[in-house]
Amino acid sequence: LIVLADQLGRSVGDMYEGAFIPGLVLSAMYAGYVFLITIVYPKRAPGLPPEAQTLRDADGKIRRFSLLVVTILCFAVAYAYMKLFTKLNAGADFVILTMSIMVAVAFVIALANKFLKLNLLSRMTEQVIFVMVPPLALIFLVLGTIFIGLATPTEGGAMGAAGAILLAWGKKRMTFDLLRQATESTAKLSAFVLFILVGARVFSLTFYGVNGHLWVEHLLVGLPGGATGFLIVVNVMVFLLAFFLDFFELAFIIVPLLGPAADKLGID
Repeated sequence: LIVLADQLGRSVGDMYEGAFIPGLVLSAMYAGYVFLITIVYPKRAPGLPPEAQTLRDADGKIRRFSLLVVTILCFAVAYAYMKLFTKLNAGADFVILTMSIMVAVAFVIALANKFLKLNLLSRMTEQVIFVMVPPLALIFLVLGTIFIGLATPTEGGAMGAAGAILLAWGKKRMTFDLLRQATESTAKLSAFVLFILVGARVFSLTFYGVNGHLWVEHLLVGLPGGATGFLIVVNVMVFLLAFFLDFFELAFIIVPLLGPAADKLGID
């Protein structure tokens, strides 16, 4: 999305806001598919046998209801805070900040329950919170700060790298070899992307030099069906091209050709 924002001349926040609902829909479709498969073909995704379910309380029971109660409570607290103490009432920023406060409240409750021995949460609920909060916090450091405008993509990447190092250090898994491997992988990926960018730029300049972009724009704008026809053709074309081209090639070569035509058709 950051690469697309650069190619289309849009803000990164707008790109993430545009992808928010499609991302949720895609996640729901994955979850729905898995759920249906487990119903129709239960042997393909068997549940854990009782003896493998180790997150039991002292009396031997697994209390899953506790997790639902904590989720509802944290949502109520976060929603009330956003309504009473902020001026945000809707929109992407409201959703992101509400979810962040939910996670923070859940983590505080879990910490208090563990160290003060309150016994308010089941063992499973406490474990779920402790396992999920660190990666969710890392995601917020990178994407959340970009999304709500607190950080640029470069700053968000730096915060994510620092957060990942701190998490590894906190888990006592941070070693010099691990840091060296991560640095080498980052250098290879960066070089890979930059060489693609150079090649794509050479192709684009040549293509623009013979007015190829104007021909493509006229072709796409003149498709039957207007904006709907354009979207159908573009989706099918990108679907087929992705069999052979990496995302970066598509973003650097194909997207700049599609953007002007989409603007002329009134597609935001």
